[in-house]
Amino acid sequence: MIIELGHFALILAFLVAIVQTVVPMVGAAKRWSNWMAVAEPAANLQFLLTAFAFAALTWAFVTSDFSLRLVVLNSHSLKPMIYKISGTWGNHEGSMLLWVLIVTLFGAMAAWFGGGLPPTLKARVLSVQAAIGVAFFAFILFTSNPFLRVPVPPFDGQDLNPLLQDPGLAFHPPFLYLGYVGLSMAFSFAVAALIEGRVDAAWARWVRPWTLAAWIFLTIGIALGSWWAYYELGWGGFWFWDPVENASFMPWLLAAALLHSAIVVEKREALKSWTILLAILAFGFSLIGTFIVRSGLLTSVHAFANDPERGVFILIILALFTGGALTLFAARAQAMEAKGVFSMVSRESALVLNNILLAVSAFVVFFGTLWPIVAEMFFDRKLSVGAPFFNMAFTPFMVAIGLALPIGAMLPWKRGRLGRVVWSLRYALGLALAMAGLVWVMQTGQSLLGPVGLFLGAWVTAGALVDLWSRSGRGINRFGRMFRLPRADWGKAVAHIGLGVTIFAIAGLTAWEREDIRVVQTGEPYEVGPYTLVLEGVERVRGPNYLSTMASVRLSRDGREIAVLNPEKRDYPVARMPTTEAAIDYRIMRDVYVVIGDEQANGGWTVRTYIKPFANWIWGGSILMALGGALSLSDRRFRVAAGARKTPAGGVPAE
Repeated sequence: MIIELGHFALILAFLVAIVQTVVPMVGAAKRWSNWMAVAEPAANLQFLLTAFAFAALTWAFVTSDFSLRLVVLNSHSLKPMIYKISGTWGNHEGSMLLWVLIVTLFGAMAAWFGGGLPPTLKARVLSVQAAIGVAFFAFILFTSNPFLRVPVPPFDGQDLNPLLQDPGLAFHPPFLYLGYVGLSMAFSFAVAALIEGRVDAAWARWVRPWTLAAWIFLTIGIALGSWWAYYELGWGGFWFWDPVENASFMPWLLAAALLHSAIVVEKREALKSWTILLAILAFGFSLIGTFIVRSGLLTSVHAFANDPERGVFILIILALFTGGALTLFAARAQAMEAKGVFSMVSRESALVLNNILLAVSAFVVFFGTLWPIVAEMFFDRKLSVGAPFFNMAFTPFMVAIGLALPIGAMLPWKRGRLGRVVWSLRYALGLALAMAGLVWVMQTGQSLLGPVGLFLGAWVTAGALVDLWSRSGRGINRFGRMFRLPRADWGKAVAHIGLGVTIFAIAGLTAWEREDIRVVQTGEPYEVGPYTLVLEGVERVRGPNYLSTMASVRLSRDGREIAVLNPEKRDYPVARMPTTEAAIDYRIMRDVYVVIGDEQANGGWTVRTYIKPFANWIWGGSILMALGGALSLSDRRFRVAAGARKTPAGGVPAE
């Protein structure tokens, strides 16, 4: 009965979304306040109905209701409870229901927190957001219904993909979707502003918190996915330039550009056209990511579905919303006349440079991701574009961003003097050069990547601290004034420091990693760098829903035992799929990473060992970036509708 109610609630939400798409939009065009007022209760009702449908599906997974086809295909009675719950979105149909739940959540939040918005703009924003919901409700109900029953329920299910039975993957998709789908609000604000024919500083203040929230969630989601790939897949890496990894990374880059571009609109009423375009493209690339994951166009360990018919449906949605928004953008170009004037040396110019580098780097990733398909379709050539291309093509843009960021952050608005800013950063530059020089002297015959990465990381980090210090004024109480700076200033500094830490960590790990692959006999010690490892034994272990071959590896240094590591090879009998579970000794400055392989004919075991310096700093930097975004979002000036102009008593803003 609960399943049928959930299905019925989903259909009702679809109908409410249709009403919310049409009625408020007509009301805004006609200035009918009662029609515009429909948007808010409709957004709330749409969210509540979708939440009920999602809760019904979750209940089916928790109770192992094997009369539901989706539960049969993606669950098992012996599966731990956390994976029964995460199994709700660990498949195509359930993940799409989560997607549309988040669409409706953001729409409802716009209704809750949009009290300061002009009524016509608010109605149009909620109408466009509902239109996105209509498209995905239709996609779910007509092609991906999660509430289908099976004629004869089996005794048990077929289990969830073992790769998804992991805490990292339990939380990775919800955060990623909050970021992906959160960009729909920036899109809705952009389209609503184009329909209204007005893009100004107030609009930028309204759109920035939504974009910032989406960027924070996307940062956390990408970091969780990277961490999961690092410890779960047993490949020893944190990023593989997989097509689906790229599909989440491109919106992140464009959202970062949009955040910085909106600042220029808010402060100087310039870059209006570019900011609107970025808002459209950021969500457009989120839709492209959805298409890649669910169409079967590209093969990936992350892919949810391999169904060309579903892919065509999503492609139609992509063309409808992105193409329609770009057409409207072209038609409304005259409404986005820039007012602010600035010189070549100014913060505005620095933010333009930031935007160019981020946008071009996103399109480099896009080109590398889709070029193999283009080559096969049009030139009948099978190509593989892997890490060497992306590292070579993408890295220069990140280096340029790292070099320019501290200078650009300290330039004044409208007009500045480059020499004065560089002089104020002299100590930061000296520190970065000294640290890079020290590493250069200490390492012999190794890659330049380590010293260059350390220089960039120290330069960005020290530059952010100097920027904070410069904002504290002069006098004896500078420290006190610095800690009383607005949270937005602290948020910017913390996010930039996080970027600096991540740049250094990636460069250091890539440059100084050690790898060892060998056949090891039980009881035989072997050396990897300064560490001694001993394979003490291998045993068979039974888990809740898997069988494990678990090794015991003793790790020591200079005769002192550090840890006992237990790498595993698991076999899931129901899913008939093996997985590799790396054992990692996490430390601040390095990880020791051990993977057990197959047993050899001579009785030994294949063992892969890595020494990974600064690996944890990658995710530490990501946490700092997300924390910086959260600090900025908590600043009263940048919350939804903060600083918005007041609406006249008549309910319609003055034109």
